[in-house]
Amino acid sequence: MLRRLVVNADDLGLTAGVNDGIFDAHEHGILTSASLLANAPATADAVRRARSHPSLGLGAHLTLVDGSPILPPTHVPTLLEGDGRFRRSWKPFIVACLQRRVSLVDVERELTAQIQRLLGAGVTLTHLDAHKHVHAYPPIFAVVARLAVRFGISVVRVPYERSSRRSVLGGDARDRWAVRRQAVLNAAMWPWARRNAHTAASLGLRTPQFIGRVHTGVIGKPALHSMLRAIRSGVTELMVHPGYVDDALMRTSTRLLDSRQQELDLLCSMETRALLLGERIDLVRHDLTHSVRRSVRHVS
Repeated sequence: MLRRLVVNADDLGLTAGVNDGIFDAHEHGILTSASLLANAPATADAVRRARSHPSLGLGAHLTLVDGSPILPPTHVPTLLEGDGRFRRSWKPFIVACLQRRVSLVDVERELTAQIQRLLGAGVTLTHLDAHKHVHAYPPIFAVVARLAVRFGISVVRVPYERSSRRSVLGGDARDRWAVRRQAVLNAAMWPWARRNAHTAASLGLRTPQFIGRVHTGVIGKPALHSMLRAIRSGVTELMVHPGYVDDALMRTSTRLLDSRQQELDLLCSMETRALLLGERIDLVRHDLTHSVRRSVRHVS
């Protein structure tokens, strides 16, 4: 069976520098897909530039933390802190969910608005995922899955990396402590991931195999090449965060700064392309169409 790889960049729309890196990774590297924020400072720039890059698949990077809602605060009060913004990070959001302080009605309202904003801007969505993986929590995932069906989107990310232990031991990450910490968190997500995969399957949605979470922010060439060689048959999504560090990015709360440039370099590396060719790994988008310009088989 074929091994097909979706190389997907998260955070499209976060800043102009991140947008630049993502489009460069598509034009000059192996990137086939990106997940677009609906209400970020550079969303409009991303939508405008995407029109001249029709071979780049686009999905919705749904947001319930670290940002502002599209809907008025009075419409989604349980999603917000006192300043009218989302909770700052994944942990307080999930704690609030577990304490039943987050209304799933509010979640569905806001995520519907985000999807509708992107569709209204002329974006064809190939997949859904979420900023900081907040949809890993099964009740939130169920909402996202229903919205995928409602809007005719066939793919939803299940952010669980099956090969995480092998990646920890075989990779050459610059920060092994960070990799091991992220591997522990990933392993703890298995019960949720299994439940979410079942939910998606029951609705006829596809959930590609997933890699890249454990090495987020600390991926290097040996780790990337190890992950690529270990790809199983079927469709796998590699999550990446390429970009250029600009002043706007420095003002955000992201911990991913210099690593974005490093990932961009890896994605554009001829060595990475050659590995994919040698491994007979086919580059596709989430809708399983090929980007002919980006297909490794067409690289001279």
